[in-house]
Formats: sequence, C-alpha cells, structure tokens
Amino acid sequence: MKHGQNVILAIDEGTSGTRSAVVSADGLVRFLEYHPLRVESLQHGVTEQNADDILKATLEVCRKTIAQAQQDNLHIVALSIATQRSTSVLWDSKTGKSLVPAMVWQDARYADILHTLADEWDSRLLQHTGRPVGIRSPYLWAAKHIQETPVVAEAFKANRLKFGTIDSWLLWNLSQEGHCVTTPTNATSAGAYSLREHRYYTPWLEALSFPLSLLPELKDDLDDLGTTKQDLLGISVPILACMGDQFAGAVGLGCIQHGQSICMHGTGSFIDQIVSESVPSFDHQLESTLAMVARRQQSQSHYSVETFVPTTGSALNWVCEKLHWFDSPEQISELAMQAQDAGGVSFIPALTGLRVPSLQPQARASLNGISISTTRPQIAYAILEGIANSVAGCLRANQSATGLTAQQLVVGGGMSNSDALLQIQADISGIPVLRMSETARASLRGAAFLAGSNGLLWDSLESACETLTVAKRFIPSISEAERNQRLLLWNSRLQLEIDYTAIKAIAC
Repeated sequence: MKHGQNVILAIDEGTSGTRSAVVSADGLVRFLEYHPLRVESLQHGVTEQNADDILKATLEVCRKTIAQAQQDNLHIVALSIATQRSTSVLWDSKTGKSLVPAMVWQDARYADILHTLADEWDSRLLQHTGRPVGIRSPYLWAAKHIQETPVVAEAFKANRLKFGTIDSWLLWNLSQEGHCVTTPTNATSAGAYSLREHRYYTPWLEALSFPLSLLPELKDDLDDLGTTKQDLLGISVPILACMGDQFAGAVGLGCIQHGQSICMHGTGSFIDQIVSESVPSFDHQLESTLAMVARRQQSQSHYSVETFVPTTGSALNWVCEKLHWFDSPEQISELAMQAQDAGGVSFIPALTGLRVPSLQPQARASLNGISISTTRPQIAYAILEGIANSVAGCLRANQSATGLTAQQLVVGGGMSNSDALLQIQADISGIPVLRMSETARASLRGAAFLAGSNGLLWDSLESACETLTVAKRFIPSISEAERNQRLLLWNSRLQLEIDYTAIKAIAC
C-alpha cells in the first residue's frame, strides 16, 4: 500500500466483538483492531448486550485504526459499517445512553406470544416481508418496554425515546446529523420491512402496539448516511454504506451474482443463496427459509433466501469457556484433525433452539452417542460435524426454496479459518467449499466495497470483487454412501431432540 493512498474506514459490529480496519483499492484490509463484546443470557430464551459498551468498543477500535492509518500517511475518504442484524436498542436522545439492555437477534423471550399471532399474521407477513411471525420481534420488545418499563415510558412521553437496530444506534452516535436511520439489509431481519416497496409494513407494527413515530428512516445500503463527528473520531468524512454483516460478508467474498451460495460463520452461521432483482417466490411451508434484501443501491434491491443456525461460533466458545472441555476453538480444530470421524458421537448446536428442519425455540443442545471408547479428538470432530450438518441442512432448505442447486459454498467469518471444519463441511455437503483470501475479514471488506463502488475507489461492485482470490478449495473426500450414512445418523439424533421437546411441552 502506497503512502498517501485513499482508503475507506470499515467497522464490523458483530455479536461477539467489534472490529475496525481500513480497506484500499486493491482489496487489502489493514490495521485491524478488535474488541470482544459480552453477551448475557441469564435464562433460556433471553439474550442481551449493553449498547453503551458496544459504542465504547467501537470508538476504541476506530481510534486505534485511524491513528495507524494516519501514521502511515493514508487518506481516509469515507466510513462504511457492517452490523449484527435485528439486535435492538432503546435510548434517550437527551442523555445519549441506552435505557435497557439491547435485545440480541438470538433472543426468543416472546416466542409464545408471537406463536399466538401466527395463524392470523403469517400469510400476510410472508407476502409482504418474506418471513412469518417467527420467534423474535424487536418491535414487540420495544412496545413491551414502553408499556412496562418506567424509564422507557418516561422517555417516550417526553419525546426523547429513540429506537433502532445496531446500525441505527451507531449512525445516530457517529454522525454529525444525529438522524435515526436504518438500511434494508438490517430492516429486513427486524420483520416489518416490505420487500417490494422499500417501506415498513405498518399493519403488523400496529398489531404489536409499536408507535410508528419511533421508526427509523429507511435509506439504501449505499447512501448518504451523514458525516462522522470530528470530536468523536478525529476525522470528518462521509458515511456512505451500512449493511447487515451477513450481506457485507457476501459482497466481501464476491457473492453478488444469481445462484451463488455463501456461509458466514460468526456467533451463528448464516447461509444465503443470491437470487435476483425480484423478490423470490417459494413454498412458505419451508418455515426456516426467509426472503431477504441482500443489498440495495441506486433504489434497486437485490434479493436472497436465507437460513441460519443461531449458535455455532458461540457454541464453540460455550464448550471452551463454560464447560472447559477445550482451551480454545482452535484446539477443537487441531484435535478434530486427529480423528477419522466422530466415532458415532453427534453434537446438536441448539443452544438457543433449532431453526432447521423446523422452528423449535425450546430445543436444547445435546451431545449423543458417547461410549467408554470415545476419544477427545472424536468429541472435537463431532462438535465440528454438528456445525457442518446444521449448515448442510440450511443449504438443502435454500435449494428446496429456490430450485437452484448450489455448485459450491463460499465461506467467511472467523470459523472459516478452520481447515478441519471446512473439510468436514465439504464431506457432509457433497460440494466444494471455497475459502477466499482474508476470508475472516469479509464483512469489513464488503462494506468498504459497497461504499467505494460509485467511483470513489472502484468503478463498480463487480470491479471491486475482481480484487479477490481463492486461498484454498476443499473437495469432498468421502463416498456418497458414507455421506448418506452420516446424514441418517444425524437426522435420527436430531429427531430425538425434536421429540423430547414435544414431550416436554406436553408435560408442561
């Protein structure tokens, strides 16, 4: 990278941590800074974070990246942001502080209430928003706080209450204008965004008793999103792009064309298949598959279908930090490489419930098939195979929805650095798995690609993606017969958990 070169500052606000870096015209990501974030789950179904801590961590990493870039005489010309989607914040516009813990996208505290609304609302929501009622609603969460939490009710009554997803929270804090806005790749996941019309589906919001006056303004993912505050970051540059982290990752891995499939491994694993510039039409009995906006630029939306596994990266952290079975996720991968297979052991990473093959918010994680001969490497292998099986189930769900067969799977996110996981993924899925160069930095790069694609650093998004290279290709190494045998075992173990959940529900 040459001194004096133009670069874009990129933020990746994930669930487990926040990162910042600068991205140059050659696609290189430099001066990466990281700060871990705490996720609290004091009871099953409730998952929260401190939004003030998120902002503090964001400022900390950005200031470090900016200082390094300036020391290297690089010229930051814009800011781009990728954020965890549908994690929601309520804050006081006078104090600038969050009023309650943010509700994380993994949360399912209102699953029972939402279930009672499904019969009436699912068909309407699927038609307009591409998703059913589901098990989580930021709008219901906000409405409940306005009704039940005095500090929130007081701020609302005084016209000081602000609401939004993490993108809204960051943009409000970082921009001079202080506007409360959101973008389609974030709004879609919140469950009230009309895919075809780029507006909110207000009948659903009214049914949830959510005040329409609190809705963030809808912008494009590539848009004029304000100018950074000089006093906060030390620079005053335009904010040109803000995307949900999954779709920033898709752009950063070059998945912008019809039919391409991507898996972003983070706290959870999200599997998307890019479809077209028309809202995908599919059998909505496939309740775990959602229609999404993959990006919106120049008033044109591009769509995908998506399924996800809520706890994969967080499952690895859980077995290391809470159960102390392994020292680190890296050790899990190292031990898994020593095993030929899982030895009949199966791990289901359902720490916050299941989504595939069906929505089961009360399902739990499980480790099955252990015998006296089971080895530690086999358990490590089983943990990674559980993630791979879950991802493969998502791939099958996407293919059933679109009729498009995935020819290969491009992977990104932190866990994509694991050779063991990606080889198991290729074996279980039966298709090649591609790891791109700097794959773990895909969300940072993708947000910057979008911000710079109107001539700032690149002539187009396609020309930005031409800077990408494949680092390693993982080819399936087991026979179809063995693959089917493993799938049969996985499905039988998965059904055990589904059956147990049903029995428990009857007993309660």
